[in-house]
Amino acid sequence: MEFLQSQYLSVILIGLVVGYLSGLLGKGGSAISTPALQIFAGVNPFFALASPLPASISSTLSAAVVYSKEKLFNKKVIMLGAIFGVPATIAGSYLSSYLPGKTLMILTALFIVGIGTSLLYAFIKRKTVVEEKIQETAIAITPLILAATFIGLLAGLLANAGGILFSSFFIRKLKMPIKQALACAVVLSAILSVPGALTHWMLGHIDWEIALLLSLTAFPASYLGAKTAVKMKTPTLEKLFACTLILFGLYDVFYTLLK
Repeated sequence: MEFLQSQYLSVILIGLVVGYLSGLLGKGGSAISTPALQIFAGVNPFFALASPLPASISSTLSAAVVYSKEKLFNKKVIMLGAIFGVPATIAGSYLSSYLPGKTLMILTALFIVGIGTSLLYAFIKRKTVVEEKIQETAIAITPLILAATFIGLLAGLLANAGGILFSSFFIRKLKMPIKQALACAVVLSAILSVPGALTHWMLGHIDWEIALLLSLTAFPASYLGAKTAVKMKTPTLEKLFACTLILFGLYDVFYTLLK
């Protein structure tokens, strides 16, 4: 597609904002970049849906460098998530050409709002917060496998990296400290973005001009976002994460219904 100068500027600004939030909140950013590309840059819906995926790879890898220095990774969680999430993402990406995505997007957004509300209530209700100690703990294998498969399938269907769902699951069900949950979600977002991007590329859903602009801007911005996250106090980060889930979910619901 032919870009106007104003559209270039819009895509660059979207890349900076989405990249920063990606590093800060352990997500690939598709939940905001897709509607933002359609609203502010006038991008075709199919291209807006899948073109952010290559940028998700660069932004999440950039954030992963920061989290790696802080030793926040749980290798078992990442490995199992990738083993079951990758094939599910490929399957979901192929299915995206045959299934209407509007209902799925609304249901996913409502699910995210529910998770955010539940987490916010739990964070506020908790009277004391012990600063998290990162360590390898016992992981419930079966729930993790089921979640990775479901999130991978949904990520492929919606051309999304799955970061929000992974981080929410890690916090809520695996009881992981929030910074460790965000770190693991960042890595899995990068891993799942690769097969998702390749599959959607083969299906003709990616505009590489958009993808390149988003990647170049999101890479440094996500690094700064991750730097902010590791320096923030745990209670502040917890509430910010929960409120962001609620806002993004509601935004996606209203945008999908009104478009």
